[in-house]
Amino acid sequence: MGKFLFFLFFVSQVTSVFGQTDQRLYEIIQETSADRIKKDVTRLVNFGTRHTLSDTLSQNRGIGAARRWIKKEFEKISGNCGGCLEVSYQKNWVKKGENDRIIRDVWIINVLAIKRGTKYPNRYIIMSGDIDSRVSDANNYHSESPGANDNASGMAGTLEAARVLSKYDFESSIIFTGLSGEEQGLFGGKGLAAHAKEKGWEIIGILNNDMIGNIQGVDGIISNTDFRIFSEPVPPMETESQRRSRRFYGGEVDGISRQLARYVHRTTKTYMPEMNPMLIYRLDRFGRGGHHRPFNDAGFAGIRIMEAHENYTQQHQDIRLEDGIEYGDKLEHVDFDYAKKLTAVNAINLASLAWAPPAPRQVKIGGIVAPSAKFEWQKVEGAKGYKIYWRDTTSPTWDQSRYVGDLNEYTLDGVVIDNFFFGVAAVGPNGFESPVVFPTGIIK
Repeated sequence: MGKFLFFLFFVSQVTSVFGQTDQRLYEIIQETSADRIKKDVTRLVNFGTRHTLSDTLSQNRGIGAARRWIKKEFEKISGNCGGCLEVSYQKNWVKKGENDRIIRDVWIINVLAIKRGTKYPNRYIIMSGDIDSRVSDANNYHSESPGANDNASGMAGTLEAARVLSKYDFESSIIFTGLSGEEQGLFGGKGLAAHAKEKGWEIIGILNNDMIGNIQGVDGIISNTDFRIFSEPVPPMETESQRRSRRFYGGEVDGISRQLARYVHRTTKTYMPEMNPMLIYRLDRFGRGGHHRPFNDAGFAGIRIMEAHENYTQQHQDIRLEDGIEYGDKLEHVDFDYAKKLTAVNAINLASLAWAPPAPRQVKIGGIVAPSAKFEWQKVEGAKGYKIYWRDTTSPTWDQSRYVGDLNEYTLDGVVIDNFFFGVAAVGPNGFESPVVFPTGIIK
């Protein structure tokens, strides 16, 4: 019997390394609750307004009451898992005149809940939702501003992901956060990104959830399976040398945020094939922004996960009936089963990344005028082996791969470097992989 059990363990380890699925991710999907998300969205709507400049002293109205409730919910989750979450505020003082939406001095206060990693406590993957809401006038902090979809849905999804994932232990840390000041200029994200820099946090990436509850678009399309993943192509602070290198070696669509987006796409297609993740090659919607951007600006990977079909009559609108159209971001417009699905998308990707080893470092590539592609990389702690990925230069996703074992160099014979893009991922003993790293060095 002992030999048989060892054989089963060996088989499970081998199959996991070669890309089989992990039952725990299916459990996480099943444990995610639409009813709990509905309850949380309803509670957030009932604060009347969560405008950044709204009341902070009332117990039942305004952003102060909302963030205190969010903190208590995180503390309740932590209490149910034996204190497994470190719950706190992170705040920044923003002065009047910072922009035309900051009309008086204000504290921008984020709520954080950290599930500390067992092996890499200073490595973080972040899931965020926004606390604040607004109506037509961005500076109107008195009127009813329910913000049911924008963005109580993302905030409720973040709380629900914390409930589900609090039951598991992970090698890397996970941060669940409610960010403030989004509608006034992305101030919550700026503050937390700066805090991460100051503390020396190693950020794997941020999954920014902004509007994950609407299935009926203003274009008339109704879909409860489509969703978008926005990501910028390359980091904004790349050097002139890096830009020149891209001209000759490629990488125009292979920055760290784009690799994070592809990771979410692949995990979703594997574990939730009924969903249709749409890779959008843009920082955000045309000319618009979200709370992943400040993290990108600070040099961290960050993407936006959101509904595919927006309804603009329900965004940033005074509540009213006009020309037969009902305006306003109200509770009845949120599809909670859809919000559950996108919450589960986040949860399985948070888990997968937090169970994975760090990504390989100093990845190099060579093979000019040769019938093969050569790779070198620096090994990382916790990796059982490494996997080389490649794709057609016009493909949005990594389509081919080869697991090469516990090596730090490899040659793909018969694969011409000119015709493909390549990357390398680290693979843990449990089969979970790091994001793919696009080579930035050249083997001479």
